[in-house]
Amino acid sequence: MDIKKLDDVLTVLKTREKKRLVAAYANDDHTIEAVYNAIQEGIVEGTLVGDEATIKEVCARHNFDVSKFRIVQEADENKAGAVAVSLINKGEGDILMKGLLSTDKYMRAILNKETGLMPGPKAVLSHVTVFEIPSYHKLLVAGDVAIIPAPDLNQKIAICNYVIKVAKSLQIETPKVAMLAATEQMLPGMQACVDAAIISKMAERGQIKGALVDGPLALDVSINKECAQTKKLTSAVAGDADCIVFPNIESGNVFYKSITKFGGGNLGAMVMGAKVPCVLTSRGDSAKSKMYSIALAALAAK
Repeated sequence: MDIKKLDDVLTVLKTREKKRLVAAYANDDHTIEAVYNAIQEGIVEGTLVGDEATIKEVCARHNFDVSKFRIVQEADENKAGAVAVSLINKGEGDILMKGLLSTDKYMRAILNKETGLMPGPKAVLSHVTVFEIPSYHKLLVAGDVAIIPAPDLNQKIAICNYVIKVAKSLQIETPKVAMLAATEQMLPGMQACVDAAIISKMAERGQIKGALVDGPLALDVSINKECAQTKKLTSAVAGDADCIVFPNIESGNVFYKSITKFGGGNLGAMVMGAKVPCVLTSRGDSAKSKMYSIALAALAAK
């Protein structure tokens, strides 16, 4: 089936083999509820690494069937992150998820040079989000809104490749990628424009494969055909982008929060670049967003 909405991801996953999710330091209501809901939807099997007594208490309070989970006892926050990563490395999980441990400790467990999940010293971790926006005609894949503050050219190339990979997992055969800047004019004094133009030319010459990439493009011409036509912009991407790559974390993060808080959008998000997709949700994310994030990671997992 075609994937047009985030709920369609859940439908597709129900026809596939379940992925195995490992949640690191899953002692909190938010994480346990998200994993339990995903198990009930039939899209994952769940392992909770944390304090068994606390996990059972949370399950009892919410009437969750604790037998649905595999529980691995580790009451220490730092050790729980390492244990969860080790389970992935042993082949006992396909997806990692952050629990109650802090984001820096979660990332430290992933990035550990000896015991972590990085495939090599030059690998780039990046956050990819899939938005379902009421005013847009299809899903929109975006990066990076949460991890890389000011991506350089090589990091932007990595982000571009990640959004393409996620778009293809959503069954978009040839994703259209907009490299964003404040303008669609090529201004040499604006680094975002320079980087976007270089990446666009790289894609044109086959150095970035499997997508149509254009930039620099302002946001309006990327997602609005009328704007593109008014500005007489000729582009296969303009007005119909499947993916957008932000020039920095400020622009990406403001877009992310504007879509959810002002625009009524839903989303799923994950960290890419490690050996497996890594779910990194916030307490501020809705239960739906957490479900969609797990589903997105399950879709992307090998």
